[in-house]
Amino acid sequence: MFCQNELYKIDQDSSSTWTLFKYDVNTTWQGVKYSFTKPLDWKGKDFAKLGGLIIGTATLSLADEEGKRFFDRQQEDFPSLIRDFGWYFGSPQNYFMANAGIYGFGLLTKNEKVRRTSVLIITSSITSGFIQTIAKNGFGRARPGTGLGPYYFKPFSKEAGHHAFPSGHTILSVTMAHAIAKQLNNTWAKIGVYTIGAIPPISRLVDGAHWLTDVAFSAALSIIVVDSVDKFLFKNESHGISNPKLNKRITWNMSFGANKIGVIGTF
Repeated sequence: MFCQNELYKIDQDSSSTWTLFKYDVNTTWQGVKYSFTKPLDWKGKDFAKLGGLIIGTATLSLADEEGKRFFDRQQEDFPSLIRDFGWYFGSPQNYFMANAGIYGFGLLTKNEKVRRTSVLIITSSITSGFIQTIAKNGFGRARPGTGLGPYYFKPFSKEAGHHAFPSGHTILSVTMAHAIAKQLNNTWAKIGVYTIGAIPPISRLVDGAHWLTDVAFSAALSIIVVDSVDKFLFKNESHGISNPKLNKRITWNMSFGANKIGVIGTF
């Protein structure tokens, strides 16, 4: 391994608020460090997934112009309240204020699950946000409103009109929605959270600020990062919480008899 990413243990119930805060800061730092060093340990299947994401994005770009025409037709009838919510919720300052509220509640009530969720959100946001910033400036993709088309790129441009790919609003909203939804067991609650998380990406498409591939790639990136960080936290039993799925795994065994052969699953 290139780097050790292990979290120290504390008593989550009896520790002081300051001790819990320091633990969460360290956990966030370790999670970010893990995210950026993980590619050094990638195997063939990991590179295959990356290739699939790139190929899928390139293929979807064939529908960018038609997608723009479709969302342009929705502008007149799309509720302005939802469009405003999408813009405000996906804006960095409002996004981090919302997460600060979530974390503050978890810290004051010493709720380790809420704190862990907030750490998952901020760690994933830092990781995906850094990638987004590098890509946005590096690609310099023209926004739909410039009239230059989906295949016009001006690398390292400082013009806002050439910062289409990827979508920052999408990355932040999907990161938070996916991180929260992963903590829920109720299907309808998950649907509700994902629906709210989908508002900023859709509103940005309706506003003509992004191409379809900007949003699709950003959503995929957010999900990949959140899942990766979540796996890291579970592996190290962050906040004293282990993966509940590990306790629900099915063990498969072969069964042989005089006239039969079968597979038995033990729950």
